[in-house]
Amino acid sequence: MLVHALIREDGTVRADELYTVGNILGMSDQQVRLCVKRLVAEGRFTHEGRGRKAELRASADTTRALAPNADFLRHAFRQDAGLAPWDGVWHLAAFAMPESARTARDSLRETLVRLGGSPLQSGLYVCANRWDPYVEEAARRLGAHGALTLLTTTDLRRGDTDEPAELARLLWPLDEIADRYHRLGDVARPRLARLTDRAGLSPSALLTIAVELAAELTRAMEPDPLLPPQLLPRPWPGTQARELVARCWAALHERDEGEPRPALFRVYADITREAAGRAGR
Repeated sequence: MLVHALIREDGTVRADELYTVGNILGMSDQQVRLCVKRLVAEGRFTHEGRGRKAELRASADTTRALAPNADFLRHAFRQDAGLAPWDGVWHLAAFAMPESARTARDSLRETLVRLGGSPLQSGLYVCANRWDPYVEEAARRLGAHGALTLLTTTDLRRGDTDEPAELARLLWPLDEIADRYHRLGDVARPRLARLTDRAGLSPSALLTIAVELAAELTRAMEPDPLLPPQLLPRPWPGTQARELVARCWAALHERDEGEPRPALFRVYADITREAAGRAGR
C-alpha cells in the first residue's frame, strides 16, 4: 500500500519520497528495496534509476486496479448519506470452468469476492449491489466471459433463512469487518487531532499521515462488501470511521500549498469533500 499510495498523476513514484515516508513509518531502506523489487518482479511497476534518485512507473493493470477502489469509496459515502438505499434486489454471478482453465477460474473467484460477493455454492456468488460492469470486465479480461451467467432475484433463501439482514449476517463476516473499522477510527482520531492543530507539519509528515490513513482505510474496506445500510447492524462502525477519514482528508486539503502530490490526494480529497459537503447541508 505504501508504494500505491504515492503514485502521482502521471503514474510515477519518486524513490526519495518512498524512502522518506517508509523510514518515518518504521521501514528500513532494505525493507523498502525488497518491497520495490517484489512489485517490479510481479509486473506491477517498472523501475528506472538507482537509489533515492530512482523512479517507479505503475503498469496499466496497477493503474486500472485503482479506479474501482475510488468508485467503491464514493459509493460507500453515498450509502452513509442515505443516497444509495437498497432496492431489495440480490445480484448473482454463476460460472463453470474446466480444470484446464484453473488459473482464470481462481482469478475470477477472487475478483467476485473482492467486488463484494459471497459464495452460495460452487461457482455461484451473490452480491447486494449492482456489480455487472465490474464482473463482466474481469471475466472478459480473464477470457471467461462465455462461461459467465448473470442474474438477479428478490427471493433468496438459505435453508429456512430468507430475511435479508439475517442472510447478510450468514453470508459475510460482519463482526470481523466491524473490528477493522473500529481500528480505522482508532488510527484516524489522533491524525485528525494533529491535522486540526495549529502546529505546522512538514510535507513529509503530511504525506506520512496520508499514507497511514490510506493504508488503514484499504485494510478496512477491502473485505467489506459495502452492504446497504438496511442489511447492516446499527450503528455501523464503518459509517463513523469513514466520517473521521473524510474530516482528515479535508484537513489535509486545507494544508495543501500547491506542491505536486500523489494522485491519491486528489482522488480522496474530491470524494471526501463531496461527503463533507453533504454532511454540512
